[in-house]
Amino acid sequence: MKLGKSDVTLNEQDTLQDMLEGEKQLMNIYTTALFEGSTKNIRKNFSANLLGVAENQYCLFNQMSSRGYYKPQPAKKMMIDQANDTYKKQKNSLKAN
Repeated sequence: MKLGKSDVTLNEQDTLQDMLEGEKQLMNIYTTALFEGSTKNIRKNFSANLLGVAENQYCLFNQMSSRGYYKPQPAKKMMIDQANDTYKKQKNSLKAN
């Protein structure tokens, strides 16, 4: 099957979404690498890279949001309360150990 030029062209929204997903994946990779880094110098480099990727992700989010492509919904109070409860339980569990 032969694809024509129009079959592989992404519009602006698709392109920005693809870039945003890529940045999110890089954040996960750098976070894992930071946790597993065995020397201070390596961890420092991973940390700097993670901050750079986080900044790129935020810029892409702002671009998408300003164009109306990304419309996050506000969290419901119940979801916030549930997240706080989970955090408190984990915090207390760590204190007990």
